[in-house]
Amino acid sequence: MPLETPTRIVRELARHGYNAEREAVTLIAGAADPETTLARAIEHAGADAFRVTAADVRAVLDSGPNATDAPISASSTAATPSDTTTTDADALSESESASTDRSLDPSSSTGETKAETTTSGQSSPPETGGSNSSSGRQSDPSLRSLSITNDMTGQSTGTGEYGDFVKVFKDRYEKLSRQLRGRVNHRPAEAIQSMPGGSDAAMVGLVNDIRSTASGHWLIELEDTTGTFPCLVMKDRKFASAVDELLMDECIAVEGTLADDSGIMFVDSMHWPDVPRTHKPNTADRHVQAALISDVHVGSQEFMAGAWHRFADWLHTDAAEHVEYILIAGDMVEGVGVYPNQDEELDIVDIYDQYEQFSEYLKEVPGDIEIVMIPGNHDAVRLAEPQPGFDEELRDIMSVHDARITSNPSTVTVEGVNVLMYHGVSLDEVIAELPSESASYDEPHKAMYQLLKKRHVAPQYGGHTRLAPEEQDYLVMKEVPDIFHTGHVHKLGWGKYHNVLAVNSGCWQAQTDFQKSVNIDPDAGYAPIVDLDTLDMTVRKFS
Repeated sequence: MPLETPTRIVRELARHGYNAEREAVTLIAGAADPETTLARAIEHAGADAFRVTAADVRAVLDSGPNATDAPISASSTAATPSDTTTTDADALSESESASTDRSLDPSSSTGETKAETTTSGQSSPPETGGSNSSSGRQSDPSLRSLSITNDMTGQSTGTGEYGDFVKVFKDRYEKLSRQLRGRVNHRPAEAIQSMPGGSDAAMVGLVNDIRSTASGHWLIELEDTTGTFPCLVMKDRKFASAVDELLMDECIAVEGTLADDSGIMFVDSMHWPDVPRTHKPNTADRHVQAALISDVHVGSQEFMAGAWHRFADWLHTDAAEHVEYILIAGDMVEGVGVYPNQDEELDIVDIYDQYEQFSEYLKEVPGDIEIVMIPGNHDAVRLAEPQPGFDEELRDIMSVHDARITSNPSTVTVEGVNVLMYHGVSLDEVIAELPSESASYDEPHKAMYQLLKKRHVAPQYGGHTRLAPEEQDYLVMKEVPDIFHTGHVHKLGWGKYHNVLAVNSGCWQAQTDFQKSVNIDPDAGYAPIVDLDTLDMTVRKFS
């Protein structure tokens, strides 16, 4: 088949174990004889290379048309990314018709699949055609835009001393209290203590303690930079049930009336930083898509290599021609020593070998797709959040696709759409602490709604979620995201909260013995695909 499009060039390179710089692909596509140019560029790169560069292609083009070799063929001696990878178009067509035109019903906890479903709940018919040809992804790379903010990689300054923790909580309070001070007539705790009894009062503070009284009322102790003050929520108040959704250390505002002795505030209303109901999300100005995935877990015996191959092959088809970005929300590998007896479930026991193998799987993705990844709790970075991006050694191992690597969490702006990427360890704590109707593993996006409401990805400190004290609190949602993307819990769920698309993207690992022991039934082999121009979403199943 003629190499008339950049994507076909990338696919041919990947079939023979090579990746390429985007500029190199553009130069090959524009050559008079792309097939011969590609073959000679590979020869120029050398047998030990894993990437064809623009310099390799320019060297070939500058040498003129007379020094040519035969076009690259199936008999090339270059190693393929994996001997088990199927790239035959007919085989891909068969696998697509069997598995990819289905999606998980977000309203169902049974795992039943059906036709592609958008976030609005409307079904669309399965896509047909395009499976027997390479993708027509021909977008101009100059149209793309991708930037990263809130990346704290290389910025860590915390030493673990008490003063560092004071700094990070002060920063949290200052950032979140700004979201609330416009809604209440805030007074510091120190000032409220000196106000006369019966006065109207309002306070913004971090939740320092929550306990119930003998009469069934709720006593909430709030803390600001001047001190603490007790606030009583009577059990007959309409908003009393909201106390069940409070987490320690989150920031809220209360309004009420002081007792006669000014020693306590009787709460009349509660407020959260929250996402404004009037929030209007940003959208791309052209039709372009992003695949949101997480928890690949290469190195596990339960890693679903077949599902990954089908996903990568699908990315080469016309059905995926608008997918120009892949955002991976952590846990690229299974890691070592993460949970008890994990070594018994490992297919690859060395952590660096796990990343080497992940890099091989990454080669199967079309080289003209932009990839952004953050670490997770199984990755080889510190467990305390925020987690910096991978060190240079691991970045070198995973450099085959020029992936952007940033910290957990980070905000990635793609075509003007702000995507908050967070691996999601705090979801375990939210689900454990809150009522099941507010947060559960079967509906992980509802737990994400709670984090959006609190405007913090990991508000509670001192439990299972570890906190690294830094100069500032990188876990605050200072700006409202357009998309909130998490992983970690290995469950698929999505929905919209005040026009913010919340997506937990499942995993690529079948159920392990450890997961069986803790009753985790993973949603594996799914790829949520978001239309960045509308923020509608479909889900592709490859398992």
